[in-house]
Amino acid sequence: MAKVLGIDLGTTNSCMSIMEGGDPVVLENS
Repeated sequence: MAKVLGIDLGTTNSCMSIMEGGDPVVLENS
């Protein structure tokens, strides 16, 4: 299965998420 990375480049906030085992996981800011 291909790896999927989703990126949302908003004007105020940005967000990234990945698919792990069929479930979406949001990567939080550190």
